[in-house]
Amino acid sequence: MSAHHDEPFRLNTPDLADLNETLDRRAFFQRTASGLGALALGSLLGSAAQASPMSEEKLESIRRQVAPKAKRVVYLFMAGGPSQFETFDYKPKLASMLGKGLPDSVRGGQRLTGMSANQANLPIAPSLYKFDQYGKSRAWVSELLPYTAQVVDELCIVKSLFTEQINHDPAITFFQTGHQLPGRPSIGSWVSYGLGSENQNLPAFIVLVSKNASKDQPLYARLWGNGFLPSEHQGVQFRSGKDPVLFLNNPEGYDGTDREKMLDYLTQLNQVQNESWGDPEVNARISQYEMAFRMQTSVPEVMDTAGEPDEVFELYGPDSRDKGSYAANCLLARKLLEKDVRFVQLYHQGWDHHGSLPKGMVKQCKQVDQATAGLIVDLKRRGILEDTLVIWGGEFGRTVYSQGKLSAADYGRDHHPRCFTMWMAGAGVKPGFSYGQTDDFSYNIVKDPVHVHDVQATLLHLLGVDHEQLVYKYQGRRFRLTDVHGRVVNEILT
Repeated sequence: MSAHHDEPFRLNTPDLADLNETLDRRAFFQRTASGLGALALGSLLGSAAQASPMSEEKLESIRRQVAPKAKRVVYLFMAGGPSQFETFDYKPKLASMLGKGLPDSVRGGQRLTGMSANQANLPIAPSLYKFDQYGKSRAWVSELLPYTAQVVDELCIVKSLFTEQINHDPAITFFQTGHQLPGRPSIGSWVSYGLGSENQNLPAFIVLVSKNASKDQPLYARLWGNGFLPSEHQGVQFRSGKDPVLFLNNPEGYDGTDREKMLDYLTQLNQVQNESWGDPEVNARISQYEMAFRMQTSVPEVMDTAGEPDEVFELYGPDSRDKGSYAANCLLARKLLEKDVRFVQLYHQGWDHHGSLPKGMVKQCKQVDQATAGLIVDLKRRGILEDTLVIWGGEFGRTVYSQGKLSAADYGRDHHPRCFTMWMAGAGVKPGFSYGQTDDFSYNIVKDPVHVHDVQATLLHLLGVDHEQLVYKYQGRRFRLTDVHGRVVNEILT
């Protein structure tokens, strides 16, 4: 049946009134059918099953309590756990310890993954790559990251991160949601809920996944999901294909006018449902439909990088012309940040190097190094690095010992949650600054530990939100991103 009609499209029809009456009768019987049993259950649960968002007035009062230094965030997540030994945590004393066993005093009884727990010994594997000091900060950077080395004075390098999670799924879920089990809202969703959007034509939270990365560990949409928050706060994935956002384009045979009329009528149907049930998720769906309609115009514009000058593509590297690559996504992220998208998350897989680590690290660093540095340079020269927070890092680090076979030219590294490195740049963090220290084996932290919850608390603080006050009541409990933990790492802030 064609979407075009000879008769004018009419809203507020008698059918809609009949539907409203039907819903009211149905609602009455459904709500009373269980009788005293329903009342008894209600007395036990109270409002536990109901989600309870903060009022806009309460959210606004929370926003006013901390002066924001960042307006927006771009989080470059290196999924799989990049090795600190081949990137930023220089350990020269290991050079003379090739093949020697990791001392028990260093390991300290730490549990290992099932992949290396049964090894007869844990042979030390020094990095093959040279390090040098760069910039006024004289920070150590691996030769695998020559472009990053040139912007090191913009970076705040944290070498003392730790987590309790030793395997990928719980570790990445923990970093992205504050809990190792699925179901909680992601960081970007919390930011969207707490701060809202500054661009009414694009989502507050957008996700980009590199198409040119090795798919060694899977990514799940729940990592950018809204959990129990209203669905309007979920991350929206932008893709590189014909349809950047799935189901955004008009169905075949429909034009923009048809779509608008359909959405108007759908809004009225949803309003009927909302009046009958009082479910806040209905209003969230209405908001999403309206956003989707506006995105039909805004998304093609922001996805089009053809008008960028050649020197911009040269800044981000040759892959930046290949839509969907990490480099192209970095360039697209800059455009989204310029449009005041609140939270942009890039995922780049391929860092899980249990074997052939030297070969894998060369490939990974080459894919991300120039584009990452190019993003820093581009944001700074456009004057938005000063109020944009850039984050780079993975879910945990790697072991000093080789998993499996070790030779002078080849080795692998297992997961290591006790210490690893990430960096931040831009709004509110100290540039050209290194924080935290690990032992000579980069196995234990010896100074200034930073927990995953501390990173989350600091991120929200820079956006002007107190992580202890941004809560959402669900099933009788008040939840927050940092659970009952987390401290703002004031030592790295300007």
